[in-house]
Amino acid sequence: MPTRRNRVLPAVACVLGFTVAGAHLPRALFAQATAAWLEVYREPARRIVDLAASNDAAWQRLAELGDLFGHRLTGSPALEKAIAWAVAEMKKNGLENVHTEPAMVPHWVRGAESIEIVSPSPQRLVMLGLGGSVGTPPQGIEAELLVVRDFAELESKAASVRGRIVLFNVPYTNYGETVQYRASGASRAAKHGAIASLVRSVGPVGLRTPHTGAVRYDKDLPQIPAAAVTAEDAEQLQRMQDRGSRVVLCLKMEAKMLPDVESANVIAELRGRERPDEIVVVAGHFDSWDVGTGATDDGGGCVATWEALRILKRLGLRPRRTIRVVLFVNEETEQRGGYAYRDQHRAELDAHVLMLESDSGVFRPLGFGFSGDDAGRASVAAIASLLSGIGADRVTDGGGGADIGPSVQAGKVPSMSLTVDGSRYFLIHHTPADTVDRIDPADLARCVAAIAVMSYVVADMPQRLGR
Repeated sequence: MPTRRNRVLPAVACVLGFTVAGAHLPRALFAQATAAWLEVYREPARRIVDLAASNDAAWQRLAELGDLFGHRLTGSPALEKAIAWAVAEMKKNGLENVHTEPAMVPHWVRGAESIEIVSPSPQRLVMLGLGGSVGTPPQGIEAELLVVRDFAELESKAASVRGRIVLFNVPYTNYGETVQYRASGASRAAKHGAIASLVRSVGPVGLRTPHTGAVRYDKDLPQIPAAAVTAEDAEQLQRMQDRGSRVVLCLKMEAKMLPDVESANVIAELRGRERPDEIVVVAGHFDSWDVGTGATDDGGGCVATWEALRILKRLGLRPRRTIRVVLFVNEETEQRGGYAYRDQHRAELDAHVLMLESDSGVFRPLGFGFSGDDAGRASVAAIASLLSGIGADRVTDGGGGADIGPSVQAGKVPSMSLTVDGSRYFLIHHTPADTVDRIDPADLARCVAAIAVMSYVVADMPQRLGR
């Protein structure tokens, strides 16, 4: 295999490089060049897919992560113990340059919390405080409720807001549109005198399951307690208000923000055999919310990228360039891990060939999103064709992630994200239902295979991606 690669690829790379640079090769010649370029990778790709599919090692590792440590909230002892475990396990796997890199992170504590209808008749509701929220006084906040459907209705009823608890009962459409009510609803309500803010959980209706997530306070407005209630409870409160009932709630939250603490990103590598200073990053974020075990968001992405390197190591596939796995901290609130990586590696960002993040779940993989130039897109599209057997050969425009974003922007690094069947993702996103039981071992194995094939070929190509 090494002899064949050395003989065929340099000539083919020259043809491909000339093609994407703008020359007008006939379509048939371009297809032939692409086929020749890929040919040496078909057998390694097959071996990677076969090994990933032959066992449930990735699922078992993900289950062990959740079973041993539970949630991994930023700043928690559970996260720090999980970081130490990951370092030890990576060393056992034979990965190289395993270490941690410090990042100062926020430390929010949920504490006990509850919400109930006081009037017209007592009823307990289901809730989760939003991450970063302030707490209530020990006795709680008891006040009349005002339900609104959107920001426009809030503004139209601004005169009625003061002294009330405001609920944004906004049906879920998609995450990008709906999450604004979770993020900024508290400050928008506080602007008009609200004393607490509730948001209908950002996700599809899911058996009365609440979704947490971060609240973003406007520094120029009062900080008021903020929590999520279930879609079912939000609809009940809407019906009661629509009937003309005067609804009084009691909200209790012990939430508080403590001083920042030191945490760390976890780094491990498969060092390149020829150009070790050129780097392909594969990554996920290791922190999670403090409900469920963060299996989908984003333990699965961390395990999939980690397992990709372990498989390459086991198969003896050492690429020309270094593949680096990064388990980032603090994605869920302030992306401190992503900024720390950028700052600590700023001098070498121009040597980053590609950064790939898996943070959309590890359901059935469909392919990848890609952000970069046309030459790079042509290359990754060709590589993705090696994954047609597992249905992960689609390449779409736009790929990246919150953690790799600071480095991608600072270094103008091509970026990718794993694309999966996301039909179930937001059903369990940020909920107590985010556990390993929701993940199919075969789907996770396919995600591992897709990441391993893509990262290996990009790291091994004679020419740097996009050049």
